[in-house]
Amino acid sequence: MDISGINIGFVSTRFAGTDGVSLEANKWADVLQKAGHQCFWFAGELDKDKAVSFIAPEAHFKFERNEWINRRIFGVDKRQREVTEAIHTLRSLLKIKLERFIDFFHIDLLVIENALSIPLNIPFGLAITEIISETGIATIAHHHDFCWERPRFAKNAVEEYLQMAFPPVSANIQNVVINSNAQKELAHRRGISAEIIPNVLEFEKPPLIDAVRKSENRALIGIRKDDIVILQPTRIIKRKGIEMAVDMVKALKNPRCRLIISHDGNDEGLQYVDWLTEYAQSCSVDLSVVSSSVRSPWATQVKGREQLSLWDIYPVADFITLPSRNEGFGNALLEAIYFKKPILVNRYPIYIQDIEPLGFDLISVDGYMDRRAVKSVQDLLVSPERRNQMTAHNFRIAARHYSYSVLQRKLNHILEALLPAKDAGLNRENTYPDCPLRLVDVAI
Repeated sequence: MDISGINIGFVSTRFAGTDGVSLEANKWADVLQKAGHQCFWFAGELDKDKAVSFIAPEAHFKFERNEWINRRIFGVDKRQREVTEAIHTLRSLLKIKLERFIDFFHIDLLVIENALSIPLNIPFGLAITEIISETGIATIAHHHDFCWERPRFAKNAVEEYLQMAFPPVSANIQNVVINSNAQKELAHRRGISAEIIPNVLEFEKPPLIDAVRKSENRALIGIRKDDIVILQPTRIIKRKGIEMAVDMVKALKNPRCRLIISHDGNDEGLQYVDWLTEYAQSCSVDLSVVSSSVRSPWATQVKGREQLSLWDIYPVADFITLPSRNEGFGNALLEAIYFKKPILVNRYPIYIQDIEPLGFDLISVDGYMDRRAVKSVQDLLVSPERRNQMTAHNFRIAARHYSYSVLQRKLNHILEALLPAKDAGLNRENTYPDCPLRLVDVAI
């Protein structure tokens, strides 16, 4: 069946920066656009071309009224009437905006990125669910993590909303998860079947490293010529276990080693950031953060040369640490493999279950930094031959299992199942304006 030329609407709380949801949505859009489809974006924050964007501030999880609601529904077991009314007022407004987005861009298919998975914006999830039920629009619900995976949502006063919309049950929705455990849990908890599509990268097109630009970026970050860069390419949040990276650098006993973290920790507060900074100081480990504004490689709005892309950060590294305790999949792992860097990984559950069996050659630990791991890192840092052998092997395996071609096959299968024959082969003239939809910028 010919399914070329359809209009696809990506919907989430945020498509900006380098969080896993935004990055993976960009990869999906890459593949879909290369297949001849048009992609449009709806979120509370966007770094996309305005001509294909609909910004609805109320959709953002940090929208003031939504944060007011969240403070009153999580960690408690009773909901006040005024909170219920606020939820439905915001839900109604978001429904209006979603309807206008769908109508204005003639959307044929919605791709909901985590907004029906993790309940950071309850009104938004309810609005999306009702739109799908009322319009019957074909939808892919792409789930990165669920409410039952986060302790902060365990005690709540909105269980009926979680059952209704996180995620919803609908014949119009094809659910997609990023690991086998999520697939099993979704079936067990909600009776919903889902397809597994792991995170991917364009391994068909290896990165081209510009030596001059790499040198400039090292200087911009503040890396000295003889520094050995140990890169932690994540946000500074507790579950990333970054203290293990500090322990590793301390154990290396090499004054040339510097631990550099690519992102800040503003999304989840500064308590862990402050503790980690003090811990690194107590261990005499040179720790620094690249920037609070590392941009996505897919961003179309760039704030100047000083704002580095995520793809500028990896080439400056000599070694990558990924000591996370838990991940939905692990984008940083794929990125490090893509840039052919040696890696230390903490064996988090999904890594053990889905990734490790494929035969990657990594240095692994089990929750703490042991002597064997430290010795392996020391040996790698002085052996270019071993590093090249390891990274080439890992690239080959990742290209086989996590490439764009894998994603394309899976998405083609889903589109053929979701879209009826009468919608196939759409070839609408592209008459979209060069400005955002300001006239629907209604306030609550």
